[in-house]
Amino acid sequence: MQKRTLSFWEIWNMSFGFLGIQLGFALQNANASRILQIFGADVHELSWFWLVAPITGLIIQPIIGYYSDRTWTKLGRRRPFFLTGALMAAAGLILMPNADLFIAILPSLWIGAGMLFVMDASFNIAMEPFRALVADNLPSDQRTLGFSVQTVLIGIGAVVGSWLPYVLANWFNISNRAVAGEVPLHLLLSFVIGAAILVISILVTVFTTKEYSPEELEKMDDHVSEDEVETEKKSSLLDIFTDFKNMPFTMRQLAWVQFFSWFGLFGMWVFSTPAIAHHVYGLPLSDNSSETYQDAGDWVGVLFGVYNAVSAVFAFFLPVIALKLGRKTTHMFSLVLGGLGLLSIYIAPNEYWLLLSMVGVGIGWASILAMPYAILAGSIPPRKMGVYMGIFNFFIVIPQIINAIIGGPMVKYLYDGDPIYALVTSGVAFLIAAALCVRIHDVDEPVVVKKV
Repeated sequence: MQKRTLSFWEIWNMSFGFLGIQLGFALQNANASRILQIFGADVHELSWFWLVAPITGLIIQPIIGYYSDRTWTKLGRRRPFFLTGALMAAAGLILMPNADLFIAILPSLWIGAGMLFVMDASFNIAMEPFRALVADNLPSDQRTLGFSVQTVLIGIGAVVGSWLPYVLANWFNISNRAVAGEVPLHLLLSFVIGAAILVISILVTVFTTKEYSPEELEKMDDHVSEDEVETEKKSSLLDIFTDFKNMPFTMRQLAWVQFFSWFGLFGMWVFSTPAIAHHVYGLPLSDNSSETYQDAGDWVGVLFGVYNAVSAVFAFFLPVIALKLGRKTTHMFSLVLGGLGLLSIYIAPNEYWLLLSMVGVGIGWASILAMPYAILAGSIPPRKMGVYMGIFNFFIVIPQIINAIIGGPMVKYLYDGDPIYALVTSGVAFLIAAALCVRIHDVDEPVVVKKV
């Protein structure tokens, strides 16, 4: 029994929910540090407030993957998980910028940080079952296309989410000003709109996509014996540790590439607003409420939208480039361009030059979202797709946890309080990840590549 070849629009609908997930994720990435600063967080504390979310992802991702491999309901195998994650994330999106409404219970800063935790944990619950769904439903020769389409939708959602505050303020004249300690109206509306789009897009995938049953997937896995299937059925949650120990060699190689890629991404997300406000706009680090600071924050959203727009466009070309160069070589060159983009922020003469920097970052981001998963999917057994996708998330959240712990102290003590050097560090991390791509053995490289 073979997986059938899906049409482009079937693949599109299967990943459409990722548009909403990434829209909400982009709103969080571009504005969470800004909101936390509005509520009173210092620059060197920002990474610590982001810490709880990746720790939660480290714990829950393999558990979600394990149980999604063993779940079969009326909604299917993966869909119940990303639907639940999306609903939780939508609640976090609505509540985070409104944290000051709960000041009678706890300080708004702590409520806001708690909602950041809820959002990031929920996005983690939703994202990896989506990755596993693509791997479940597509044959090997369509996986690069599948993850590339997913990257396109991620890019579209991220552009909308990143630009939404700027658009509301500059096109619809919704105020981006607020008194100290309060979140501007355009940010409040952006998060509410993001929550609504998130839920609607997830429902599109839930109601238009079918999944193969566990029995059908077993028949498709011709590399596994009946004894192995029976052993797998008797396994327990604790077997995650055994699976971690026995992870495929290709996955171990990809782990180091992922580590440095996501270490760099986390630093960019956390420190871009204060770094650009200080280094490019010339504001003092203590300024987190002036009109210029709000303008800088809105411009960071525009920049994040640009790199996501570039990502969405570049993702269309990834399957063709990967066929010509190979998946690991494509990923390596993309990461080099991403690293150079981050490093160039330091020498940008004004905020408009940063648009060029984001072109490189967008190319790197597109590849990070597609190539590692296309390579990984061919190296792991279909019956363990969910749990290994969850374990693979270790190498996304662990570097974020490390950056969250050391990033703030590095800015405070090593960089003399200047967060622009956190972005330089992120650029260097991308270049290290690119160098490590040379070691990857892509066991499922399409035959067409080998003939070129």
